[in-house]
Amino acid sequence: MSRPDPAAAPAAAPTVADEDAAAVHLHEVGHVYDGAGGPVAALGPISLTVPSGTFLVLVGASGCGKSTLLRLVAGFEKPTSGTVLTGGAEPVPGRGAGVVFQQPRLFPWKTVGGNVELALRYAGVPRAERARRVPELLERVGLHDVADRRIWQISGGQQQRVAIARALAGDDPLLLLDEPFAALDALTRERLQEDLRRVSAQTGRTSVFVTHSVEEAVFLGSRVVVLTRRPGRIALDLEVGLPRTGIEPDELRALPEYAALRAEVGHAVRAAAA
Repeated sequence: MSRPDPAAAPAAAPTVADEDAAAVHLHEVGHVYDGAGGPVAALGPISLTVPSGTFLVLVGASGCGKSTLLRLVAGFEKPTSGTVLTGGAEPVPGRGAGVVFQQPRLFPWKTVGGNVELALRYAGVPRAERARRVPELLERVGLHDVADRRIWQISGGQQQRVAIARALAGDDPLLLLDEPFAALDALTRERLQEDLRRVSAQTGRTSVFVTHSVEEAVFLGSRVVVLTRRPGRIALDLEVGLPRTGIEPDELRALPEYAALRAEVGHAVRAAAA
């Protein structure tokens, strides 16, 4: 576990060795946007290194900069100060990262399989290969039996599974998820958490996941970062030492270690929002 020291010297700039070993680098990143009453400091400064294969969860109160940080990593926005690197280079929107938003953003006139096939086509996968990979991706997210249905014929939870399958279609090294389960009912949300945790273990893909939920953060993350209220800074950086495979979800949630981590993260979130 790492607890930032406000008096500590600024973090050293990332080295070439760091860049080769990690999927994401943030070095003294800050972001300011124009508000109705003038400039608003939304984020930072933040320095963070995310090794490949990490499932990083960003958690904190509304307005703390979680989604802003995700957009910077995706390349949708440029930082006001500092450096953001993914795979050793500045992020470019649509390259190197699959993104899942709170709303699925699917094509309703296409079938479930058609939505995934389109993502594969955009990724440059040949037609014959797409025919093989569509059912594989749908199987991975538990939708093998609805490939021919239209988007409006499936539930909200199933639509979000389609969005995840599309994000996995390009084999990008990075998966970014911005509160993808926030609009779902509690039971569907829990099931999708379990699905995503399983898929993450299967693929080993580096993921950055934004949430307000302490429970979700501890269940999904191999590492949890708590952000302070605006401008968002790191209040807690916690390695989650829970098993990623070989345990059923209910068993995991019943572990004393799980309860202890949940309590620690919950306390940090409340303190950071104060």
